[in-house]
Amino acid sequence: MNYIEVDLLVEPDFSEILMAELGEIGFESFVESGDGLKAYIQEDDFDEHAVQELVAKYRDFTSITLSWKSLERKNWNEEWEKSYEPIEVGDQIRIRATFHLPDPKFKYDLLVQPKMSFGTGHHETTWLVMNAQLDLVHQGLSVMDVGCGTGILSILAAKLGAASLLGFDIDEWAVENTVENFEMNELSCGTEVFQGTIDDVPGIWTFGGILANINRNILLAEIHKYNAHLEPGGWLVVSGFYETDQADIEHCALQNGLKIRRSDTRNQWACVVFEK
Repeated sequence: MNYIEVDLLVEPDFSEILMAELGEIGFESFVESGDGLKAYIQEDDFDEHAVQELVAKYRDFTSITLSWKSLERKNWNEEWEKSYEPIEVGDQIRIRATFHLPDPKFKYDLLVQPKMSFGTGHHETTWLVMNAQLDLVHQGLSVMDVGCGTGILSILAAKLGAASLLGFDIDEWAVENTVENFEMNELSCGTEVFQGTIDDVPGIWTFGGILANINRNILLAEIHKYNAHLEPGGWLVVSGFYETDQADIEHCALQNGLKIRRSDTRNQWACVVFEK
């Protein structure tokens, strides 16, 4: 599967807004620069008309130049690595590629192979979920990572003491990348990764913690399924939606017997922690 790289030359003040909008139409990864923004989406999911409409909506407020190109799979790493920089979550977590040196002042040093999978830490929702994880008990728990992307949330869960991990994603390359990242981080807990959805998880499997950084529509459709796999007293962390959608997500969770434990926002994105 090839990817489309969309290059937007725009004032920095509009980059966050455009990332949020592009995320809603399927874009997975973003790289910001002083000149604007690069966004990445699988070729089959690219809708030129939708992108043109989005850009036209903001041209009344700022100057935007738009271009795009197709990246063959073999070139993804090369393009991504040109712009990949380490990500810091607070003063405890640092996400880096192997070509960056470790920084001993961070307690949790996480390695990723920066391919075109969602979740390398650059997106606000990945930051939000990881920040929430720091305040949750992981020790001895089985943790499920829904739509695992790079597996970075699972890797942090392992470093926080999870006893076993289950990750899955609909994208074949995300699964490959997760397996690779698990190996690079030399995780000591049991791990399983597969290509599929929550419907492929055996009904009798339960988890003490579930991570679901996806999007509003999938969350609303699947929260009841996550709840069915969640052990009593277990936690569910959800993100991938705007602040404006938070009320809908919370209402859905409450209807399914979950209670709100905490929430957080960052640049218009939201994250909520629930407990069963």
